[in-house]
Amino acid sequence: MKNILIIGASSGIGKSLASSLSKNGNQVFGTYNQTPLEASENEKFIQWNVLDSELDVSFLPEKLDALVYCPGSINLKPFGRIKAEEFLNDYSLQVIGAIQVIQKVLPQLKTSGNASVVLFSTVAVQKGFNFHSQVAASKGAIEGLTRSLAAEFAPSIRVNAIAPSITDTPLASKLLATEEKKEANAQRHPLKKIGSPEDIAQMAAFLLSDQSSWITGQILHVDGGMSSIN
Repeated sequence: MKNILIIGASSGIGKSLASSLSKNGNQVFGTYNQTPLEASENEKFIQWNVLDSELDVSFLPEKLDALVYCPGSINLKPFGRIKAEEFLNDYSLQVIGAIQVIQKVLPQLKTSGNASVVLFSTVAVQKGFNFHSQVAASKGAIEGLTRSLAAEFAPSIRVNAIAPSITDTPLASKLLATEEKKEANAQRHPLKKIGSPEDIAQMAAFLLSDQSSWITGQILHVDGGMSSIN
């Protein structure tokens, strides 16, 4: 049994991952921002704002085997219409939030001796899409952070990131609001479908498991072939 902390376990990928990991006998500690969660067996949830300067970690055990940071945003606008403040807000949530959480639980991760951290990027960092400058800027920083921390924390803590394409989660609901939009997005991918939360959660679960014990510092593209196939 592993002790696993999932930041943003109330919906989408985080919710799917929490459910899967707890059913497999792991102890899951999840956080939510606004929507309360009903805990099942092997789950404990607490309300957290990752941007608070003082995060309460008293609900966590002394040893953490894994950390997953799920919070994100998708704000697609022409570059000329994005205010600097919007870039800063996005960076705060997706990068500063991750940094604060990792720093806060680093002692517990070090206690494990064989811990795994999973962060999230986006296919837009590698490919470059119209109107994606805001999210790509923040997630590009996440990719740099992933590699730097993987080097610094080795060999006791592995750090990897998953870079999905569009996934059918509440975060992407505006982009997938109709069946026509879903089908149009599906056709952009070589595999002709959009991702599900379970598709991404399964990769995250693999990166948290001992089966990935020789993998660190990687950006893994779970994107229906978008990043590498024309």
